[in-house]
Amino acid sequence: MAILICGGAGYIGSHANKALSRAGYETVVFDNLIYGHREAVKWGSFVKGDLNDPEDIEAVFERYNIEAVMHFAAFAYVGESVTEPEKYYYNNVVNTLNLLRTMRAHGCNKIVFSSTCATYGEPAYLPITEDMPQDPINPYGFTKFAVERIFKDYSAAYGLRAAALRYFNAAGADPEGEIGEDHDPETHLIPLMLDAAAGKRPDIKVFGTDYPTRDGSCIRDYIHVTDLADAHIRALRYLENGGRTAFFNLGNEKGTSVLEVIDAVRRVTGKDFKVTLTDRRPGDPAVLVGSSERAKRVLGWEPMYGDINTIVEHAWNWHKRHFGKEDGENV
Repeated sequence: MAILICGGAGYIGSHANKALSRAGYETVVFDNLIYGHREAVKWGSFVKGDLNDPEDIEAVFERYNIEAVMHFAAFAYVGESVTEPEKYYYNNVVNTLNLLRTMRAHGCNKIVFSSTCATYGEPAYLPITEDMPQDPINPYGFTKFAVERIFKDYSAAYGLRAAALRYFNAAGADPEGEIGEDHDPETHLIPLMLDAAAGKRPDIKVFGTDYPTRDGSCIRDYIHVTDLADAHIRALRYLENGGRTAFFNLGNEKGTSVLEVIDAVRRVTGKDFKVTLTDRRPGDPAVLVGSSERAKRVLGWEPMYGDINTIVEHAWNWHKRHFGKEDGENV
């Protein structure tokens, strides 16, 4: 029996692949490599394919005995989702329906899904719990919310059992330095800061310093990617043990401001870089911090790498190794 990892050549999917392999699972990575990296698939089998092609999905299920699916394959650029919503609804929602149809045809009824705190929209209270009303404010968040709704309906009608994991800010890299974060374009805060520390960006822009927070900059909940991978294994075991469809927040339950992340990057790298203070971006809440109490109680999950300095250190170690190699020098 194998675990199919859709989008397993991407950032979080590749870390989940490593964790699954370490835990003794046979894995099959299914990825179209639009954003994923073939070199990140260092464990299990690899099949190049696309969820928009039902024949590609069918071929994987015909070739391998798939026990369960982990689904990371989605477009995830919030700004792009606003300007190109059709692209996001087709890729994130319609392609998930393609996957679920093939799963049903082959009697596979367990799926662990990469969801997001963006399904909540503007928080009604803090910390955010799973019971807070979901009101996404962009198409990306709504596509994830729509898939969660599909899971509820498919669970009632077809016996699907799904665990949807609502991430807060995924960050960091494999502590052993084998894989890490490499998006193109890169939009995540920590790798952008590491680029600035390495001299590859002229500056880092801080969007807003007049928020009602301890230093005026936005506060976010950063969760180490290895801790996310561990949560996926625990969610899979929850389903294997008969768990019903459920939804879980994954965060550190503590917030770090943008200016505090800048301080951590300077401290860890030993390098200074230019910081440009600019106006707020529309739609940026002052604080996004989640409660992970349900994941702790039901899945037995507990973050191991909650300190921002550790998260930055692991990211920096991989950043130097990976991007220094590309440039022919050590950054």
